[in-house]
Amino acid sequence: MKKIFNTYLLFIASLLVFSSCQKEEDKAILNVAGAVPSVKLSASSVVLSKDNAATNALTISWEKPNYGFDAPANYTIQIDKKGGTFVAPITVSTDQKLTKSFTTAELNAILLKLGLVPATTGGIDIRVMSNVGDNTSATTFLSSTTSLTATPYLDKIDFSSPWGLVGDATPNGWNGPDVPMYKTAKSNEFVAYATLKAGKIKFRKDNDWAINYGDNGADGTTEINGSDIVIAKAGSYKIVFNLSSLTYSAEEYTWGLVGDASPNGWNGPDIPLAYDPSTDTWKTTAFLKTGAIKLRLNNAWAVEYGGTNGTLVKAGANINVTEGNYDITINLSKGTYTVEASKPWGVVGDATANGWNGPDVKFRPDFFTENVYVVDNITLKDGSIKFRNNDAWTLEYGDNGADGVLDAGGANIAVKAGNYSISMDLSNSKKPVYTLTKK
Repeated sequence: MKKIFNTYLLFIASLLVFSSCQKEEDKAILNVAGAVPSVKLSASSVVLSKDNAATNALTISWEKPNYGFDAPANYTIQIDKKGGTFVAPITVSTDQKLTKSFTTAELNAILLKLGLVPATTGGIDIRVMSNVGDNTSATTFLSSTTSLTATPYLDKIDFSSPWGLVGDATPNGWNGPDVPMYKTAKSNEFVAYATLKAGKIKFRKDNDWAINYGDNGADGTTEINGSDIVIAKAGSYKIVFNLSSLTYSAEEYTWGLVGDASPNGWNGPDIPLAYDPSTDTWKTTAFLKTGAIKLRLNNAWAVEYGGTNGTLVKAGANINVTEGNYDITINLSKGTYTVEASKPWGVVGDATANGWNGPDVKFRPDFFTENVYVVDNITLKDGSIKFRNNDAWTLEYGDNGADGVLDAGGANIAVKAGNYSISMDLSNSKKPVYTLTKK
């Protein structure tokens, strides 16, 4: 019996030795020399035009490198300004795909973000980074740098004017800075979309009293150095001033989203949209439930739009969405809309209506400053808030020193009950800051 047992042990040992040898022989050996991606561009020079925004402008591709074995790899395209050092490049992940095509609009946005000047030829450098292995022990390879000359276009519309609204009905009072007014399609006509308090306003030029207009007769006609114009009721207004006829109008005016996908259902109040003068569009960032939305004016059904495949239709079909965060853009002049999934920043906390579990009150991007986000109008209770990304705690900010500087994972920010506007500036990644302005 003992002899049989010893023979059995020898048999098991031999199997283990054999298995060990097999594993050593089958072990993958990384082919370092052949593991570097080789990048190809579909063009060496591109001139971009807004008329071709939706068409492909550039394709970046590479063959799968020879890693020496069938290795799973993830790829990231890195793009920097010509002569840059890729310290803070724009990155585009392709996961395991070996190609990426950029539309004219996508590439133009990258060029402008890198600082290339519209209508001026500049250069960018492109390389591909491959990561081989799992997240804990990945090996990284970088391709050589390939260059591209490119001419971007101006993606903003300059509707700015020297005219503005001033007064105790405006957010900044009689001292300004004034609520900006923008050019319209009519000559010498200017418009402002503003949230006003009950009070008074005037029109003035260059944030200065040298040239200002009021209304002596409360008849819709202005006079230089005229009387204050009365705003009887707080609300959101469209105010038009015509310098040729010296006339003006002030009407309650707001576009909003309504529907069972919105927080307040089909009865509203609607999710308000903000006017973006740089693109002549109306925008919002919002959390929507699975359901439908429509666009309507002044929280009423007198003027409302549905849509199909990105085209607005007056009294048209509902626009269906699934639950998630979205950037919504409405272009009334072109009769189009977009509803795009997003990962926005938001305000969360027991001082907000939805508490610490959210969904959060969403920031929107500032229309004029990169990496700055704003909440135009938020009602808070006594309590605390923090800022987080995409309704999750993976990336969040508080304030450890109550000094206006944001700290990753920092302390709750204490607030008193009231109506606020909030700005969060992430342009300096080492020192992001925020402001709370009580209205």
